[in-house]
Amino acid sequence: MNARGRLFRGRLRPRFQGIRFRLGVALGLALLPFLVLSAVQLRADFRQEAEERRQTLRLAAERSVADQKGLVQSTAAMLEVLALEGVGPGCPARLDAVDERLPDFDGLARFGPDGALMCGSEGAPARGGWLDDLRQGRRVVAAPVGGGRSGLVVALRLERPLGAFDGATAVVVPLEQVLPGRDLRNLPEGTQAALVTPDGRVLASTDPKTFEGTPARTPPPADTGQALVVEREGKVFVRAALIDDELHVLYAAPSPGLWSWALLNPIGAFLLPLGVWLAAFVAVMALSERFVIRWLDYLQRVAAIHARGRLSVRPIQAAAAPTEIRSLARTLDDLADGVTTRDKSLMQALEEKDALMREIHHRVKNNLQIISSLLSMQQRTVTDPAAKTALGDTRQRISALALIYRTLYQAEDLGRADMRDFLSALVGQMVADQAGRGQVIDSSVEADSLIVDPDKLAPMALWLVEAVSNAQKHAFSAGGGRSLAVRFRVDGETSVLEVEDDGPGLNPASATGVGRTLMAAFAKQLRGETEVLGSPSGGALVRMTFVTPGERVSGTGA
Repeated sequence: MNARGRLFRGRLRPRFQGIRFRLGVALGLALLPFLVLSAVQLRADFRQEAEERRQTLRLAAERSVADQKGLVQSTAAMLEVLALEGVGPGCPARLDAVDERLPDFDGLARFGPDGALMCGSEGAPARGGWLDDLRQGRRVVAAPVGGGRSGLVVALRLERPLGAFDGATAVVVPLEQVLPGRDLRNLPEGTQAALVTPDGRVLASTDPKTFEGTPARTPPPADTGQALVVEREGKVFVRAALIDDELHVLYAAPSPGLWSWALLNPIGAFLLPLGVWLAAFVAVMALSERFVIRWLDYLQRVAAIHARGRLSVRPIQAAAAPTEIRSLARTLDDLADGVTTRDKSLMQALEEKDALMREIHHRVKNNLQIISSLLSMQQRTVTDPAAKTALGDTRQRISALALIYRTLYQAEDLGRADMRDFLSALVGQMVADQAGRGQVIDSSVEADSLIVDPDKLAPMALWLVEAVSNAQKHAFSAGGGRSLAVRFRVDGETSVLEVEDDGPGLNPASATGVGRTLMAAFAKQLRGETEVLGSPSGGALVRMTFVTPGERVSGTGA
């Protein structure tokens, strides 16, 4: 597999690149508008809930103001009835008796036109600024007691028959009776109430910590009868005036938080939309897994088996798949049939080509043998020694070429041959031919196994023919030499082919012969060079060092 194929397959392996992941992302994005719509709707519900909370507090404050105004008016009516009890002898005793019968009040008093206390029970209020308000024409006044006491003074203006100011009656109402704390259970959780002065001073409250500092920064409402709503420091404050803006009622409740809508209704507000989204996601993923993904996995397994050459395996289980998957399976089946048919055609063509090539090599070898036989016949008829020798050398070269073609058509691979087998056969053929002329030579071949193509085999064979022929001429014909050694070694990127004899040694006359020229030419074709050296045994050593022409497939051998 090439680098591009490995890269392509590598990119398909990560699970985040698979169709499952991409389908899940696409499905999640497709269902995302549902969640967004649910969030928008929930946000609207949250705002509506916050507005309802503010309206509830406003209505509670206005209702409390109305209740407290009713309390003040009823107290004023009581003071009008008790106005005659505050004059004459025994006045203090009578007011004490009345005070004891009214547990919701604390202290009764009768003031004269000049503002002096005429009569009062125990705990009667002292004169204050409220008396000036009555003198200026106000009928009923409600104001803090002052003087360090806790309570609310409710005073009634008394008039003479002609409407002149005739003093006032007053009573102290405990702030607990005025503080709207008994109806907080119907308000939002955490709601607290307080009574404050217009300048923000807290007179009484259900929780002092809630109103520390904050009410003083809350502006007083206008005297319109409506409550003022202010949100500060995570709280909602609702403030309304009681009587003539002398006293304010203040409610405080926690502001609705960002997740309050989910806490108020977690199932309907959050869990239900998320559950619907998850259910739709799981349902679609499960259906896509059943009707698409598992069939794609099945076809992928079948295709992988086909890639390993087992084209007989067919996707028969896809008959139960959806129409598109069945169509893809039929295409894969047709592809396997087409590949099988083409493989048979190619194999048949290769067999025919091999048969033709073997026949060609065989005929070329026969033709070369015929030429060699003709040269042999011509050699026997020639009397000139030089011509006889030239014809013999030519016949040996042609025989070497014929041996190449015989080796090729007898090999399993028509395009390649093993050097070890070829060298053994060529040396054996040349030694046997020399023995037929009466010259017996002991030969040995030591060669590494190397597979080469015919283009490289021919110059090596012709170089070896020239080297052995020179040894036969100069070492063995002169006498004394009877041993020939041929060695072939593969040393990585270079190879060495040697021919050694035990003859009389180097002959200076052979340094410029035709054989030496041909050997140099053949070595150049192999990108090598030829050396003629002296042998340690006293003979000659011819060596060719060249670039290794093929791939070494086994170790050395004899």
